[in-house]
Amino acid sequence: MATIKYLLQSKSNHSPIYMRLSISKSKSLKRKTGLFIDHRRWSPSSGLPKQNETSNKALISKLRKLSNVILEKLNDANANGEVVDGNWLVYQIDLYFKRISVNNRSELITDIIQNIVDNAHLRNNAKGGIGLSQSRINSYKRLSELFKEFQGRKHHKVKELNKKVFNEFKKWLMDNQNYSPTYTFKKLSDLKSVCKEARNQGIEISNELDGIKTKQVSAYDDDMDVITLNFEEIEKIEKAKLINEAHVNARKWLILACYTGQRGRDLIDRIRAKNFEKYGEGYIIKIKQQKGNKPVIIPVLPKVKEIYLEGLPYRVSIQKLNKHFKKIGKIAGLNEMVLGRLQDKKTKRGIKKLRPKYKYLSTHIGRRSFASNHYGKIPTPLLMKVTNHKKESTFLSYINQTDDSHIEPFLEFYKSDKDNQHKLKVLKDLKAK
Repeated sequence: MATIKYLLQSKSNHSPIYMRLSISKSKSLKRKTGLFIDHRRWSPSSGLPKQNETSNKALISKLRKLSNVILEKLNDANANGEVVDGNWLVYQIDLYFKRISVNNRSELITDIIQNIVDNAHLRNNAKGGIGLSQSRINSYKRLSELFKEFQGRKHHKVKELNKKVFNEFKKWLMDNQNYSPTYTFKKLSDLKSVCKEARNQGIEISNELDGIKTKQVSAYDDDMDVITLNFEEIEKIEKAKLINEAHVNARKWLILACYTGQRGRDLIDRIRAKNFEKYGEGYIIKIKQQKGNKPVIIPVLPKVKEIYLEGLPYRVSIQKLNKHFKKIGKIAGLNEMVLGRLQDKKTKRGIKKLRPKYKYLSTHIGRRSFASNHYGKIPTPLLMKVTNHKKESTFLSYINQTDDSHIEPFLEFYKSDKDNQHKLKVLKDLKAK
């Protein structure tokens, strides 16, 4: 006859409770129940919490009910010829506590995030294809790490993620972890997406989910650090004495970035000889940007033309380029102390402080430099055709500028008004005479 006994295997104030299911003299299974107790409140002789403590009564009742259910399930399994092993026992325990549904889909939020990561190659992406990008996968992985740290010993089910939990998670990210509003709301948006995914799988979610607003914070807040290279600094980079061949090659990429305004991936994959076309006495570059899959025509500026005619640089990974750019910047003497935010490798958290400017050099600085250096010199709508920003407000935020187009009309109006008042005064004086 099968029997069940509970036991602890540690002496801590949060010891996991194990179930041992003895099926026969030669076969027994031992698995965690997912319940915890202070070892001082446990009775090894009875295999249950101490019965003389009132606070243990609910836990004792829960364990006894679990035993009855497991023994009933065991009888059914034997009658139906099911395989009874460790996986079977874990499944029955989780099913009893409603950690998973009958169809074996976990209702725990962290399990659903993991399922998204595990099946990333099968998921539809924003470009209309199949498979999530590595950056998107990393974003879900980071969400899982953060939520596990946030919930601690709790194991939140999807249906428990109501407005209160979302607000607690937001407060924890901003107050305890010191994350920026931008990053915080990105994680909240990701979490809401996971809950919607659970709903699509038929898993119960909170009826408050649709009412939870994951406010979209602009990635270009007014206090954001917009770090760029001006023309003088680009010239310093051009004149820097580089010995390493990899650095010479990377310098070409950096200059191309500053004069084409393209993102890192488009820079490496799209700025290629086959995309250059003759245009009058010069050239243009026709590409389709990877973000948004939009076609863009880029004017080939003198510096780009020079590199094109000499020979375009060979391809290098963005990670390597970012390292090379920093070394090139250091050699070029870009040592001005600049306040900015960089991610700490250990904590994966952005830390804002003064650093030499060369430490901020990456493939993205070229795009910002292009936009900033040409702003005010080239009409903004034309610049946006190259950077492929859809809204002028977004473009201006991107380079940390504000729209001042309304200033001149106001000044002109009052200037005209003043002139009119002066003319009226002259006429009155003449009439008086």
